[in-house]
Amino acid sequence: MTFSKHSSMKLKISLSIFIFCTVLVTAQKAQRIAYIDMEYILENVPEYLEAQNTLDSKVTKWRSELDKLTRYIEKLKTDLANERAILTNDLIQDKEDEITLKQQELRRLESLYFGPNGDMFLLRKQLVKPVQDQVYNSIQDIVARRKYDFVFDKSSDLVMLYSNKKYDISKLVLNDIVRDRKLKENKAKRAKKTAPNKELSVKQKNAIAAREAAKNKKEADRIARKKKIDEARKKKLADIAEKRKILKEKKEAARKKKEENKKEEDNN
Repeated sequence: MTFSKHSSMKLKISLSIFIFCTVLVTAQKAQRIAYIDMEYILENVPEYLEAQNTLDSKVTKWRSELDKLTRYIEKLKTDLANERAILTNDLIQDKEDEITLKQQELRRLESLYFGPNGDMFLLRKQLVKPVQDQVYNSIQDIVARRKYDFVFDKSSDLVMLYSNKKYDISKLVLNDIVRDRKLKENKAKRAKKTAPNKELSVKQKNAIAAREAAKNKKEADRIARKKKIDEARKKKLADIAEKRKILKEKKEAARKKKEENKKEEDNN
């Protein structure tokens, strides 16, 4: 069913009067009322902006793919219209079949990307819904703590003819979200300090292994130096022994020669 601008305006005025009357009635009953600006809240939640940017990027890619296929189908139709007069019936049928298949492919992709359970719905549920749930949970906590009876959304379709800023709890919701985020971050930091035993143990093992390797290298160097000194000492002792042997042999040779010379002198 469609409404004219006049009917739409009447509906908004009626809704506004209904809200105003509700406020008056609840005020008489001492009930607490507040409102939020959901658009303002979400625009100031980094996680939502990041999720929305990711979603927008995907949507842009999908629409580009659909637009490209749509232009291709239009080109096929134009080519067929221009060439129909010179084509055989079989060729015409082939081109019409191709157009039909591409149109079916287009409808399939449209349903796949933007259908009720399509990729956009699933991706929004995956990325955006957790942030929206976080906002709604914060609102629920504030409502429970401050005992509000009604909380309206200023950014919704309901027209608020007047809103007093003192009843706006949007910043309160944002502060609650920020506080919850900081609590989670601090909890994660504490968990990382107390429970990263695996990471610390790896570092400790690496340090122990490095120290052990340095110790082994030092010991190997010491053994190598000792072996070198021992070899040098043995060589020196061998050289001394060789020199002594040679000297002894020379002395022995000189002694024998002296004895021979003496015997010759005695015989003469």
